[in-house]
Amino acid sequence: MPHLEAPWWLLLAPLPWLIRRWLPPYRASQASVRVPFTRTIAATVSQPAAAPERANAHRLYWLVWLLLLLAVCRPVVLAPPIEIHRPVRDLVLAIDISESMATPDYELADGRRTDRLSAVKTVVERFIAQRPNDRIGLVVFGSAAFPQAPPSQDHRVITRLLAEVETGMAGPKTAIGDAIGVTLRLLAASTATDKVLIVLTDGSDNASQLAPEQAAAVAVGHNLTVHTIAVGDPAATGQAELELSVLRQIARITGGQFFLATDQRNLTKVYQTLDAITPHQVQTLSFQPRHDVFWWPLALALGLLLAVNGLALTQEWWHHRRANRPQEHRDVH
Repeated sequence: MPHLEAPWWLLLAPLPWLIRRWLPPYRASQASVRVPFTRTIAATVSQPAAAPERANAHRLYWLVWLLLLLAVCRPVVLAPPIEIHRPVRDLVLAIDISESMATPDYELADGRRTDRLSAVKTVVERFIAQRPNDRIGLVVFGSAAFPQAPPSQDHRVITRLLAEVETGMAGPKTAIGDAIGVTLRLLAASTATDKVLIVLTDGSDNASQLAPEQAAAVAVGHNLTVHTIAVGDPAATGQAELELSVLRQIARITGGQFFLATDQRNLTKVYQTLDAITPHQVQTLSFQPRHDVFWWPLALALGLLLAVNGLALTQEWWHHRRANRPQEHRDVH
């Protein structure tokens, strides 16, 4: 829609009328000669333009003045606003891919059993699909932790990278503390106001260079909230033992929550709960493009000036030619 950037220039619209109304007309003084037959000579000279013609010319010049003022007011056409939704949260998923995640003891919703990592992938993919406005990153860990993908809104890439991971790719053991440390490095340059890490594991920490509790304390200093999810058999012992107390401690230190998911149905409920306690938040940036159209009234004003002056010159030439025709005819005879 049209919009004037500087409409106060329109206050000068009555300026030509004020000048004509209050300033005295210009009168040229020059020497003149009086002769007895002045009236006879005046009758033979062409008379000035009629009053209606002069009034029409004044109206046209006033219209030109208004068009010039309109151009100075900087008219613009406002395009529809463009809104950009920028996420305010960085969410990192840390997935355990140690060899124990290949244990085929995870019960699906239909009663069938599958390995733990396959069940986790299915649930996590659904969780990613429900978070379109978040930047999501991926960390995988076994004997060591690796950043699989930095936080991004390209969730198709995150999902594809998650589908490509296999158990044992990062070693047979479990390094939960290192996974938190890798996440902190991954988010070092993040400007998000909310940073969340979701750690999913089925074992105890037996390979970290940084103890999980110490890593959690460092995470607090970097404004990182850590939620922990334990999968697998809580009654297992030995290498497959679940250190639930450590996972609870990590969540408590960082202000997160701890969850236990013994089958895929419970795991789905866990991620639904996480989706609810970390609501979708975006920062909306609005921009409305503006297109300058001052040249429209300027071009119209110049066109009117050319048309009026061209018409006046044409009429003057035509009257001059008609006035000279009788003289030329008399000279011939």
